[in-house]
Amino acid sequence: MNICDLIVNQDTYRTEATQSVLEVVKAMVTRNIGAVPVLREGRLVGIFSERDLMSRVVAEGLDPRATQVGQVMTKDPLTVAPCETVENCMGLMRQHGFRHLLICEGQVVVAVVSLRDVVLHDLTEKDHEVRMMRAYIQASPEA
Repeated sequence: MNICDLIVNQDTYRTEATQSVLEVVKAMVTRNIGAVPVLREGRLVGIFSERDLMSRVVAEGLDPRATQVGQVMTKDPLTVAPCETVENCMGLMRQHGFRHLLICEGQVVVAVVSLRDVVLHDLTEKDHEVRMMRAYIQASPEA
């Protein structure tokens, strides 16, 4: 299964690098999301996550009203193409310690996939496999 199958019809919130951290965090809270692609003149330049907020804003004592998100984002984030497999994306997230991965076609951000999206998909698949195995076992003739 490709990663794009998990993000069908996803409305991806994006921010400009010049927006204040406070504005972006309010939008993240409203949308219940943990990371946002950061653009400069329409081009992807970074990702801003809850982890960036805590380590680069709160822990440093910066004013979120006066700090631009471009100053505290993670620059040049790793991206994957929509055709990437869910398994490879999970492996990349585990290897690099990411909880969010940007899906891009070239420089265009298509979506953001979270570790939660990937894990929920995996659990759904495992649940289906368990049901199929139970049905098989129950349908098997007694020996």
